Amino acid sequence: MANIDYDVIVIGAGPGGYHAAIRAAQLGLKTAIVEREKVGGVCLNVGCIPTKAMLHAAEVRAEAKHASEFGLNLNEASLDIAKLNGWKDGIVKRLTGGVSGLLKGNKVTLLSGEASFVDDHTVEVGGQKHTASHFIIATGSEPAKLPGVAVDQEVIVDSTGALVMPDPVPARMLCIGGGVIGFEFAQVYNNLGSEVKIIEFMPNVIPGADADAVKEFTKIMKKQGISIETQTKANKAERKSDGVHVEIENVQDGEKRTEVFDRVLVAIGRRPRTDGLNADKAGVQISERGFIPADKQQRTNVPHIFSIGDVAGNPMLAHKAMKEGLVAAEVIAGKPAEQDAVAIPGVVYTNPELAWVGLTEAEAIEKGHKVKKGVFPMAASGRAMTLQQTDGFIKMVVEEDTDLVLGVHIVGPRASDLLGEAGLALEMAATASDIALTIHAHPTLGEGVLEAAEAVHKQAIHIMNK
Repeated sequence: MANIDYDVIVIGAGPGGYHAAIRAAQLGLKTAIVEREKVGGVCLNVGCIPTKAMLHAAEVRAEAKHASEFGLNLNEASLDIAKLNGWKDGIVKRLTGGVSGLLKGNKVTLLSGEASFVDDHTVEVGGQKHTASHFIIATGSEPAKLPGVAVDQEVIVDSTGALVMPDPVPARMLCIGGGVIGFEFAQVYNNLGSEVKIIEFMPNVIPGADADAVKEFTKIMKKQGISIETQTKANKAERKSDGVHVEIENVQDGEKRTEVFDRVLVAIGRRPRTDGLNADKAGVQISERGFIPADKQQRTNVPHIFSIGDVAGNPMLAHKAMKEGLVAAEVIAGKPAEQDAVAIPGVVYTNPELAWVGLTEAEAIEKGHKVKKGVFPMAASGRAMTLQQTDGFIKMVVEEDTDLVLGVHIVGPRASDLLGEAGLALEMAATASDIALTIHAHPTLGEGVLEAAEAVHKQAIHIMNK
């Protein structure tokens, strides 16, 4: 094609988008990336990163309360809200600045503004038209809205508003939604002094996680002081002088009541963001739920237009978007790439963490596997004892006939870091015996993965094998 400006234009500079752009440039493609807000997208600016910063600060405060148990007597920790918010924002600024530097260093052109398709080879950004041989749509997602509960980002907030901690910390906090976002913010506010309640419409919290792990996780969260009600919904919320009046309904019996909170978080999920994109002008199909479906090479129904990350479909996870971005860029560059992940990890970054990869026990049985499992409790881990974090366990789900690892589910300290070994085991088709025969450093939390593998064969050393 004559007079094409770029080989590829990436629409959206979140984790998926910037990974795609950098990889495309590394492979010799003339690349531009469009961003209508801030480089780094939701994850770096108002999602993964600042949330983890808040969780860490709140966790340190919570741990300080128990330090006297091992002889470290600390005064009651004071809380400087302005400094906390500033520290969190400083981390975000450093990371987004780093991404901008990487884009510039890889000679990726940054186009600031909203991209709107004119045709299948042209987008308009800030009144200027730009053409490309290929496009990668990486527009991400936004918080889903709840009818009757209008977000004002002051006392009724979504995940973005919840990141700005008010001064004083709210005395009473309601989290509507028992998913990852709801629990992470529930623990932040709980550890900083709020009385927190989570309500969830479905019978169980944390959809997609193993039932045993969720049961253990829920027990720990309740022990920490977080109230959890399932099969419960919020019908409406009204802001009054004494707080937010929320009508709460039990979906089983229809019983309604009104409770008053100082801050309400709406965390019922996220929806793909395609507003203003005018994808139809490029011939790109959008599903009824607003997603832009893609095949294993991340191609949409228009072969030279690709879709990655949240907008391409569930699971809406940054690490899934990153991988898809690399695949799309490599396909455009002529590489034989495709998205072929055996398992995509999921994590709730509370303390303790809940993390999983692969099949749950129920999913494995449903798929026809003859299942055996090994469970190692954190209470039997010497390293967990030294950390004062002995709640939880490591559960390994294994195919009985082949000994292949099908899934690993962890409730415990640093579970997300332990999950890397499990993910590699799944991708490499490792067996429980492979893990059990691998020497793990002592004393570490990682030894628990080894002992869970040994427990599959009733050969764990530090627990009784039943």
